[in-house]
Parts: sequence; structure tokens; C-alpha cells
Amino acid sequence: MNNTSVASATRLLGAALRALLVLTVVCGVLYPLAVTGVAQLAFPRQANGSRIEDASGRVVGSELIGQTYPDLRWFQPRPSNGLGVNSVNTRYRLLVSGATNRSGDNPELIRWVSDAKAAVVRDNSTPGFTVRPEDVPADAVTSSGSGLDPHISPRYARLQVHRVAARNHLTVAQVDRLVTEHTEGRLLGFVGEPRVNVLRLNVALRDLVFAGRR
Repeated sequence: MNNTSVASATRLLGAALRALLVLTVVCGVLYPLAVTGVAQLAFPRQANGSRIEDASGRVVGSELIGQTYPDLRWFQPRPSNGLGVNSVNTRYRLLVSGATNRSGDNPELIRWVSDAKAAVVRDNSTPGFTVRPEDVPADAVTSSGSGLDPHISPRYARLQVHRVAARNHLTVAQVDRLVTEHTEGRLLGFVGEPRVNVLRLNVALRDLVFAGRR
């Protein structure tokens, strides 16, 4: 290799390193800082994870991600990453986000859905209020595409009202009012379906229960 070739290779290597340095600074430092700054100024709540706080100001979760609730005193979300053995969802884990990846006629999926429907009927039937299998909506027995959907349908929320009221020593009217207050309409009036954020609903439920104990 002659001196000209060495000089040319050195020049190309130097240019490549300078380009790498410039792109690293621009794309890896300046751009993220700019985007973060704009987000914090224009959309601070969303930029910080759309966090939900309880009455004491403690962060209890994000309105964007479903989570587990310990027992049937609380409104339950959609099943996650397949279905559990009852309607208490114990499987919300960020590392297992995803759908069941089974077709509608898959025998295992059919069994899961059938078992989940039976559990929803059993768990939500109370003295004087019997849930029929045909009353169970699809979102009560199937997971979403991500498996982390934070919302349920108003129909599924109302199906749980009697059970939640009985277990928290509240009236059905009190709990039903909470569902109505936390039902979100279609985006822009026509996009999507009405929905209920389960975490926001359960925070309001806890506040109502604690208020009744004071």
C-alpha cells in the first residue's frame, strides 16, 4: 500500500469517525433532550407516564397500563396473557405483554374462555342478583392484543356492580354512580367505544369506602 492509499484510508476513517461523533451528539443527545423538553412543557402529565394519584397524593399506577387487584372487593380488569383460573387477574406483567396467539377455534382457547365465563358468572352473582352466561361481555373473558389494556367496557363494569357493592358494604346505587362518573365516551365523539379506566374507578371506590368509615 503506497502513501496515497494510506492517506486516503486515513481521511475516510477520520470522516467516518467525525460523522459518527456528530450523529451521536445530534441523535443521541440533542434530539432526545429537545423532545423531552417539549414534552415536559407541553404535555407534562403524559411525559411522566400518565400517573394516577390517590387522595393522599401517592402514585398508584398509570392510566395506560392495566394492573392486578388483590381480591374481589375491587373492579377487575380484562384477563391478561391468557386467562387465569378465576376472574381475579393475577397475571399482569409488563414482560409478558402480548395476546394468546391462538385462533378462535383453538380448543385450548375455547376452554379458557368457557372457564373464564363460568368464573365471571360465579364471582359476580350475589343474593338477589344472578349473572347469566349470556350477560358476560367479550372483554370479561378475553385479553386485549397487548394483554395490558387498562380499560373495560361499561357493560362489564356494571356487571360487577352488585358484587363490589356487597363486598364493600355499599349500596348498588352508590357503586353504579361511580361507574357512570368514570365512563369515558368515544374519542372526538365517534372514534372507538365507551370505556371505563379500571384503576381510576378503583381509586374512586377506595375513596368512597374510606369516606364511609370516617
